[in-house]
Amino acid sequence: MKKLLLSLLAAAFIAPGVALAQDQAGLEKKDSYRFVIIPKVVHPWFDKVNDGAKQAAAVIKAQTGADVQIDYSAPQQADVVQQNQILESSIATRPDGIAIDLLDEKGNRASLEEAVGQEIPVTIFDSVPPEGMELTSIGNDFCEQAQIASRRLVELLKEEGEVAIMMGVPSAPNHAIRAECHQKVFDEYPNIKVVATGIDNDDIETAQKQAAAIMQANPNLKGWVASDAAGPIGIGQAIQEAGKKGEVILVGLDNLPEMLQLIRDGVADSSSSTKPEMQGYWAVMTMWQKALGIETPKYIDTGIAILNKDNVGE
Repeated sequence: MKKLLLSLLAAAFIAPGVALAQDQAGLEKKDSYRFVIIPKVVHPWFDKVNDGAKQAAAVIKAQTGADVQIDYSAPQQADVVQQNQILESSIATRPDGIAIDLLDEKGNRASLEEAVGQEIPVTIFDSVPPEGMELTSIGNDFCEQAQIASRRLVELLKEEGEVAIMMGVPSAPNHAIRAECHQKVFDEYPNIKVVATGIDNDDIETAQKQAAAIMQANPNLKGWVASDAAGPIGIGQAIQEAGKKGEVILVGLDNLPEMLQLIRDGVADSSSSTKPEMQGYWAVMTMWQKALGIETPKYIDTGIAILNKDNVGE
């Protein structure tokens, strides 16, 4: 019901703009559109992005009558070569727009420039565009999101103790920003010591193994934060398996069902969450507007949700 309401509200919001767009001379109205969504990796967080993209497609269809096809194509691993191969293959099919979550700002740049050079509308989601490329990006303040989590952990530890950071995919702009901002917060407190960092490449199983090894090597570890959605789930599993619930504090990231369950079970205190459905929704909306020839914002901030025991069921 909530998703339906959001879609109806969004439809009402864009209706006047759609009507204006259809009447404006020079806009490239079409009867059908095909948009490509390229995430970092096969991952349940990106499934939520795809859900939002499909909602946007339904809204455009309802308001304009145009058919919208969403081609969702994810790399099997968080590998920039695989992602670029998907991007380049997508460019060759001449879609009406491409939305991509960058794995590597520098590594993705040449392929992005190729898409732009062929006048294919490109939107960046859950990331920031490469320096100097004027592309619309959709997401949230990644540093603020990390600061919310790390400051919460510092508060719970009463400003003292050994902590660790799960870094996600270090080359991914959003993961790198979060990891750096976690570290900067901890550096503000002389009695907080970062004793280890893990790299999970946005994979839950890898995060669990990394977290288990780090906790074994650091028996006095008191707290964890993460820089990606897979990280805190794997960390939570490792805490449970080591019998350290209540002994090692986890402040998580994002809103996957497993993360919410860790909060309900008391394994995690809370989570600072992005809004993946909104990112998918606005990625499609910006691609569609670009396809019509309408200028789009430089940045769309979807905000941060704070999830804890009091609101996790909402």
